[in-house]
Amino acid sequence: MTLSELSKLLGLKTVCLEHDSEFNGVYAGAFLSRAMSHVKSGNLWLTIMSNANVVAVASLSDAAAVILAEDVQLLPDALEAARENSVNVLSSDKTVYELCAEISRLI
Repeated sequence: MTLSELSKLLGLKTVCLEHDSEFNGVYAGAFLSRAMSHVKSGNLWLTIMSNANVVAVASLSDAAAVILAEDVQLLPDALEAARENSVNVLSSDKTVYELCAEISRLI
């Protein structure tokens, strides 16, 4: 399933969609150190973190996208970094748990 298909099904908002790729798994968590070792290439990373470090970890891990839960807004410097590093970022007003449950039903 592609990011745009997932966005449509879940009503996600596009923050930065640099490339519409497919995803192959999901990691949910807010600790950067854990995400660095657990987000795999092609994964979605669901988090409530919104700073530039999130973009850096997503870029290093080659995540398919970061999904910001609970209406968290990406900080301006992080948005600039996402665009510069071609990191996809989507957002939702749903909780991380709700997003995980809905994605699980879809894949």
